[in-house]
Amino acid sequence: MNTEIRRQLGIEFPIFAFTHCRDVVAAVTNAGGIGVLGAIAFDPEQLEVELSWIDDHVGDRPYGVDIVIPANYEGMDEMDPGKLEQHLRGLVPAGHRDFAREILADHGVPELPVDQQRSSGMIGWTAAHAAGLIDVALGHPNVKLVANALGTPPPDVVQRVQASGRKIGALAGSVKHALSHKDAGLDFIICQGSEGGGHTGDVGSIVLWPEVIDAVAPSPVLAAGGVGSGRQMAAALALGAQGVWSGTLWLTVEEADIPPKQMETYLAATSRDTIRSRSFTGKPCRMLKNDWTDAWGREDTPDPLPMPLQMLVAIEAVSRGHRYPEQARDVNFNPCGQVIGRATSVRKAKDVVRSMVEEYLEAVENLEVGVDV
Repeated sequence: MNTEIRRQLGIEFPIFAFTHCRDVVAAVTNAGGIGVLGAIAFDPEQLEVELSWIDDHVGDRPYGVDIVIPANYEGMDEMDPGKLEQHLRGLVPAGHRDFAREILADHGVPELPVDQQRSSGMIGWTAAHAAGLIDVALGHPNVKLVANALGTPPPDVVQRVQASGRKIGALAGSVKHALSHKDAGLDFIICQGSEGGGHTGDVGSIVLWPEVIDAVAPSPVLAAGGVGSGRQMAAALALGAQGVWSGTLWLTVEEADIPPKQMETYLAATSRDTIRSRSFTGKPCRMLKNDWTDAWGREDTPDPLPMPLQMLVAIEAVSRGHRYPEQARDVNFNPCGQVIGRATSVRKAKDVVRSMVEEYLEAVENLEVGVDV
């Protein structure tokens, strides 16, 4: 595990844990890995609160922040969040909103109280919103890396992050995307195979990882998509990755802020229960298959809109699902990878890190024993 990126970041294990829960970030970081907080759900003021809490709980250990700036989206030249939201809302057909609300009504999902209704569902998926999040992240010395979940970050973002002494990287689901990241001068590339949760391409990890590693060498590559054990981590490093980027693994840890009914759904899922669907974000995103994904996938229903318009349609479902997880069980947004089938019990995050390391060492030892030299 003695990889260059591990040494540069000063972490014990090259285990990168993407999560939307600050408690998971702190737990993984304190266990020797590095937690990365998904910031898309926060406005800058909320992110400041989250990062300050993490600072108070990790000492001087490093952690990261993940933002979302798609490479292409409607209205991408508008940097005023208010004007951008107004413009995009005017592009959403009323029929799409009506269809989404019909699905929720058919499943008995209550409407949100007026004081809990959100005005915006897409602002987090734009450069206009990400700029404020980056301002906050760079104000916290323990934030040592920034990752972009969709596309190559704009040049000004890359320059600003690197000028602050931090590393910046981005996810890639193809060799083409990875080469774009390398040409932009990113410090690392997260190569995610189709098995992964969230936005993915259509090529499996065992094929994609070595393709990308060879194409962008010597740029560091973190392997993502289907990493849920130390054996899979050993395979990734054997193929040339410098670490593993995991997300699904942390959905079912004790520290995760997941409603009980949603947790039950994750724990009961198998590796065959996921689907790549555009029904929530507008881009192919792997999640648990349910009545919502089925409804948007039928030929007699509206086609999902492109990003970020579909999120303007789906944000009400996401918000109502979070508020009423039991009623929304069959229509909830449950992004996760195929490795969710390994998540059959709730464990502490530190125990997950420890078991990954132990399995990794055992796998490497087995390889060494089995080699006839």
